[in-house]
Order: sequence, then C-alpha cells, then structure tokens
Amino acid sequence: MYIPIGLLLILSFVDCAKRGRPTGGPLDTIPPVIVRSVPENYTTQFTGDEIRIYFDEYIKLKDLSKNLLISPPMEIAPTITPISSSKLLKVKFNDTLKANTTYSINFGNSIEDNNESNTFTNYKYVFSTGTFIDSLKVKGKIKDAIDGKVKDAVSILLFEKTEDFSDSIIFKQKPNYVTTIPDSTNTFELTNIKEGNYLLIALQEENRNYTFQPKTDKIGFVNQDITLPTEETYNMSIFKEVPAFTLARPKQESQNRITFGYEGKADSLDINIISKTPEDYKTIITKQFKKDSLDYWYSPSFDRDSLIFSVRHNKEIDTMTIRIKELYKDSLKITQRNTSEITLKDSVVFDVTTPLLSLDQSKMMITDKDTIAVSFEAKISQKKNAAVLYFDKKEEQTYKVNINPEAFTDFFGNKNDSLQFNYRTKPLSDYGTINVMLQNLENRTAIVQVVNDKYEVVQEALIPANAEPKAFFEHLAPAKYLIRIVMDENKNGIWDTGNFLTRQYPEEVIYYPTQIELKANWSLEETFILE
Repeated sequence: MYIPIGLLLILSFVDCAKRGRPTGGPLDTIPPVIVRSVPENYTTQFTGDEIRIYFDEYIKLKDLSKNLLISPPMEIAPTITPISSSKLLKVKFNDTLKANTTYSINFGNSIEDNNESNTFTNYKYVFSTGTFIDSLKVKGKIKDAIDGKVKDAVSILLFEKTEDFSDSIIFKQKPNYVTTIPDSTNTFELTNIKEGNYLLIALQEENRNYTFQPKTDKIGFVNQDITLPTEETYNMSIFKEVPAFTLARPKQESQNRITFGYEGKADSLDINIISKTPEDYKTIITKQFKKDSLDYWYSPSFDRDSLIFSVRHNKEIDTMTIRIKELYKDSLKITQRNTSEITLKDSVVFDVTTPLLSLDQSKMMITDKDTIAVSFEAKISQKKNAAVLYFDKKEEQTYKVNINPEAFTDFFGNKNDSLQFNYRTKPLSDYGTINVMLQNLENRTAIVQVVNDKYEVVQEALIPANAEPKAFFEHLAPAKYLIRIVMDENKNGIWDTGNFLTRQYPEEVIYYPTQIELKANWSLEETFILE
C-alpha cells in the first residue's frame, strides 16, 4: 500500500522539475503615452526656447528628417532629442521665434517605443507666442497634370500677401505655413492659420527646402488670392515647367562636330561662325535624338586654335569661343531604329551617325518572303537625322531590305557599305482595335491618346476643331490601356505645360474613367463623355 503512494510522490516531484522557457507575457502592442508636456500642448504666450514631452516608457525617433514638419518653417532647425532612447522628448529652438505666431510641430510617424517599435502616429504639438491659437484652415486636393497620380510627397505652401509681397518670394523665401501629403493620398489640410490673404502653392521637391527650383521641382498653384476664413476646397495640378532657355558651353565632339547643349525651347536658336573660314566652308546643324543638343557640323577641316560663334536666341545674342583639338573624324554608320517586328502602319527608320546629304533609291531593294520586289519610297528626315522607307505591308509577311554600297552619301562625302535588314509582320488577328467617340467636345481641338500602364503614348490622333469627334486606333498589341484626352487649346498638336510667373495653367488632361483591356482580334468601341 505504501509502495504505490511513494511512486506517485516521486513522479509528482519529477514533473515539477521539468525544464521550460518563460513566455514573457503577452506582446506589447500599445504605443507610448504622453505623461505630461512642459509647457502643455496648445499653450499661449510662449516665451521659452525649449519644449519637454515626457512619456510613460522609453521611446526612440525613427526617420525624423522625413517625418518632422514645422509650420511656419524655421531658418535654423531646432535640436530634437533623444538620439538613442529616453522617456523624454526635447525640442530646443535655435532660431528666434516670431511674435504673435502660432507654431505647429508635427512629428508624423517618427515616435516609437524602444522595445516593440509601436508607433505614436501623427503627434502634433501646437503653441503660440501670442495670446491665442490661430484656428483657421485651408483644404484641397492635388493631382499630377499628366497622369493624375501623386507618386511622391508634395509640400503645400501658404504665403501671406503682405505689402512687400511679390511672386518671386516662392524662389527665395520659406512660406508662412506648410504641410505635406504623402504619395498615398491626394488631399491636404493646412491648419492653425491666421486670418488674411494668401498665395497657395504645391511643390513636389527634389530637396525639401520649401522654395521653388524650376529645374527640378514640379509646381501647382491657385490663380486667385486665398482669403481666410473660407470653406472652399482648392484643387491644384502639379506640373514641370519648361525651364528658361540657357545655352551650355559648346563642346567639340569630333574633328568636324561641335555640340551646343541647351535647356528650354531652342526653336529660334541660330548659330553662326564669326571666325575666318575657307572659301568652300559649309555647315549643317542637326538635333540629337531625344537630347536637348544641337550638332554643328562643318567642312572642310582647317588649321585653327579656336572658333568663335555668334549664337542668337530671340533677341539675345551671345559670343562663344571654343578651343579646337585634334580629334578623330566621324564615320558614317547606319542602324535600324525599329525592331524586327513591325505593324502595317510602321515606317522603317534608319538612324545615321553623320548628316545625310543624299540617297540613291535605285541602290536599295525591298523583297517579300517570295523574293518579289516591293515598291517603296525613301526619304531623308533632317529633323530626325534619319532615313525613312515608306511601303505598303501585308500581314504574316517577311521583308528583306537590301541597301547596296553607296546608296547613302553623308555631309562629308562618306558612303555606306552593303547592308541588310529583316522585318516581319504578324497576322491582324494578333492585334486589336479601339474606336473612341467623344461627346461634349464642343468644337475644341483635342489630342486622343492610347497610353500603356507606364503612361507612355502608344498611339495618338489629333481631332481638329469642328471635325467629327472620333479617333480610330488599330494594330494595338493585346494589353491594358488608358484613353487620355489632351485639350489642345493653342492647337499646336502637343501637350503644353504651365508657368507660374505668367499664371498659365497646363493644358487640361482628361482620362477615360476605366482601364481598357484589349485582347487579340478584339474591336472595342468606347464613348468618352467629357464633363
């Protein structure tokens, strides 16, 4: 009887001595809590140079530079601690605070507890150096002028219109009030503003310094005074301005080629040589493909240490000197711009490294898969610095382009060697078509564009004023597309951006409300109702 009782006692002791790991209790999911602030949040008649905020647990600051927003901005940033972890968050002002001004310090999502990184979200500390807290606000929406999306953070700036206000203030001074919106939303709200008249600006900045840098930043604006208080919601479209025309220093690229780089529009740029030249001296100017540069070609070569040019743009004239070095000569090279797969609408384009002077079509031949000759027309495109072949194509066909020696002659008298290129077309059933009908166009000129998911233009059609409001797109590869309408107000056939100083809004861009999925051998008809 005692033996089984003894065995039970022994087993109970063995079980009690079993090893194990402590669980540590439930996971902490509660963010830090503010115990007290010195001075208290929303205090008035602030005269100190320091703010202390005490928490119930140790905190750390994460990505403070990305999250912190102080309005109005300060010329000298305050010192904010802790650097590692502490129960005390301290803000030490290094700049003189303005009198009778309401300040807000938004920490965004930078405050976390030290152990589990629970975030104390969107904490804002507000105080006033005056006798009351300003409580007015401005709200609105923002979009990109081209694709309608806000891809990166945007700063919303408010400048008070005082007696010494001028439009140039946005280039050199920080605003009176500022807030930011992340790329995940398109709405904003500026708070704690005093009564008055303001200029409202949106900036998508490369460097967040709250001043407009036209070369790098996108800008949006409201072309009217913002008078507070107001209940109105303001909409802004951000856009990249065309920079003011500037000419870079010329650069010698080869023995007979000098490149003139520029920014802005160079439609009226005129380049003339001042230096003494040989009697048989000749020149030609071409634009580099997809680059803001002009190539100045000259012949023949002659002994010189430098060349002097007169460069005119509109009414401005500059004199530019470039030292000449012994460099290699450019040679004629011909490459195909198209891929080997072309549609029935495509022309065949050949890029050239030197300007083409002439071509001999009799030394070219196009044949199909049955080696039957195909009639074609060959032209030189000086604008593209290319040769273009136009010919009628059939579906499910292959084409061989043979270019015999000396078919092309360039500016320097160079001629090509024998070349051969192959192309093929797919069956029409591999493509789809989209027919777009516009309503409420009201005799305005519009550009209808089919764009892919990267907002690249695949095809486009111009609808002149008073023309039938429709556009037909064929030979489209199966994919998902967007239909975009550009209201071409100046009727120049392209989308024109805006300008802040002239208060010119960009031309309106409207998207069809839904994405279109086009499959092979489909023909879609879409009615686009413009509001």
